[in-house]
Amino acid sequence: MQKTLQNKWNKLYSSAPKTLEKMAKIKTVASAFNTCIDSVVKISGKELADFIKKENLSLRQLENIEQKSINSVADLLRGIFNCFKKGIAEEWTADKPEMFEWMHKNLGTKKMQIGGQAGIIANTLALTDIKQVIVHSNTLSELQAEQFFDLPNLLSFNKNGDVEQASKINRDKISSIHWIIEFDKNDKIIIEDKEFVCPKSNRFIATYDPPLFDFVIDKNFLKYTNKNKINYFILSGYQALNSKQKGVKHVKDSVKIIKDWKKSSPKSIVHLEIASTQDIKVRKAITKYLVPNADSVGVNERETMDILEVLGEKKLLKECQENTCAVNLFKAAMKIKNKLKCKRLQLHMFGLYITIQDKKYPIKAKANLNGMILAATAAASKAFAGKLAAKSDILEAYGQNVSEIGLKELENLCSYIKDKTLLNKGMCEYKGYDIISVPTIIIEKPKTLVGMGDTISAFSLIGAR
Repeated sequence: MQKTLQNKWNKLYSSAPKTLEKMAKIKTVASAFNTCIDSVVKISGKELADFIKKENLSLRQLENIEQKSINSVADLLRGIFNCFKKGIAEEWTADKPEMFEWMHKNLGTKKMQIGGQAGIIANTLALTDIKQVIVHSNTLSELQAEQFFDLPNLLSFNKNGDVEQASKINRDKISSIHWIIEFDKNDKIIIEDKEFVCPKSNRFIATYDPPLFDFVIDKNFLKYTNKNKINYFILSGYQALNSKQKGVKHVKDSVKIIKDWKKSSPKSIVHLEIASTQDIKVRKAITKYLVPNADSVGVNERETMDILEVLGEKKLLKECQENTCAVNLFKAAMKIKNKLKCKRLQLHMFGLYITIQDKKYPIKAKANLNGMILAATAAASKAFAGKLAAKSDILEAYGQNVSEIGLKELENLCSYIKDKTLLNKGMCEYKGYDIISVPTIIIEKPKTLVGMGDTISAFSLIGAR
């Protein structure tokens, strides 16, 4: 049964190359607001243990997660250890320049690449031959510009406010660097004679980015996107905001930005990519003001639970925390969609993607299915090859088997909603909504996980039209 189902889904995946070619017909995508440099670091359990020993931290101190921000080296190590132990992804912010200096010295900048959801999405989408990808950057130094692909369709704004190829701009002296600290499944760390085994390859993000904290917006980007027709807006970058530094105000101010975009490009689709937001007041503001005003919202497992928390859904949150499975996360996604009235909600979890959308959504279920299949192929290709740097890289994992883990999760979801159509075709109707779900290709030893959710959301939505 499982092999027959796997073969059926492998055949459905044959749509990926054709879907990729269709993306070249899209005229313009605008990606905002967070762009930076990612310094990608692979850390082993032994290396983490050595840092912990040097700081003389006890297990009790490491497991005491009272606040999720980086004010000291101990906070940084606590965050990494917490994510390593649970195999989860989180992003914490550091406000102090001395923490930047410590990370620069001790973690290094050996592997640099474009970072931030807006930057990663823009770089990746530009590979698909979309006519114009306009990327926002609150600072754009020569070093940061070099991380953009050298592509003529990837554009930003120079110091004179003119549109120019993003990789050739040298507008600012400041470079924003975020550390992406990756760890591997089955790696081990021993603290006080107690062994912890990492259950899933993942990453911890340590962000020091004053321009992003202050939510500096390039006015030339807003001017251009309000005067020109845009097909898609990809919106992100709120996770680093602090309620003590006007973070809630920045979120509220973005509602007007969205409404202005919709006035100038009424047929456009605005997608909001949620990220791990530790400041609960900012998270509440994102949930209350941005989610209902976006046309599409993207979340992973952790972000789904974060939204449940601010919605006061304690029982459902506990269920998801105790058993992070497709059925519980689907119940959570349905709750979020119904409470916040978002038109399209996409959940990307380990092994499975699920989209819940209104019946009258401008992108039909079948097109969404094809977009999600392309997204799964692209994400697996990135994990397999370690990069997406050319159009051919996007299909690197094409032809690999759909995961048994994803198929099992999909089977369980179908049993819950009592509709096997979803299992066999990836689409069904449930409680007046279109449900689209795709089991993914899982790479056992991924070379990178950076920007995986961003890649998934961008390809799922934009590849669908």
